[in-house]
Amino acid sequence: MAAPAVVYQGAKFRVEQHDVAARDGAPRRYDLVVHPGAAVVLPILDDGRVLLIRNYRFAVGGELLELPAGTIDPPEPAVECARRELAEETGYRAGKLELLLSFYSTPGICNEQLHAFLASELVSGETELDAGERIENTPMEYAEVLRAIGEGRITDGKTIVTLLYYDRYVRSAR
Repeated sequence: MAAPAVVYQGAKFRVEQHDVAARDGAPRRYDLVVHPGAAVVLPILDDGRVLLIRNYRFAVGGELLELPAGTIDPPEPAVECARRELAEETGYRAGKLELLLSFYSTPGICNEQLHAFLASELVSGETELDAGERIENTPMEYAEVLRAIGEGRITDGKTIVTLLYYDRYVRSAR
């Protein structure tokens, strides 16, 4: 099959069209969003609260309650992206970052892989928001965060995956 055609090149991703052989051998057009990946950070404050952010998201036309996250700037390692995004979006610096899991966000159309980190030993500082970002720190009690997921107040996928993974496989094991 021919090399993919780039139909859109943006600042953070590109869209390619691929011709892929189907089961019967006939060509099938497949659109793929090519993304460098991202890091998501679960910051736990010294008092046990989770540091969430209220983040205005143009794509959904409103604010979402979510964990800090951002796109990897290749060749930046995921852990450095996590460190950078935590500081930029919340002002906090992590003394310790621990990889929790890596997962694909939307593998039906996109190759974005997210790398979720637990951040602890936090020290507060100044944020460094991008010009278009509207972000507000929103610390919440751990139990309230879990209730917010169950009640549909947290609807961001990367936040839900990271928090429920942490609750089920990390926190309960400690």
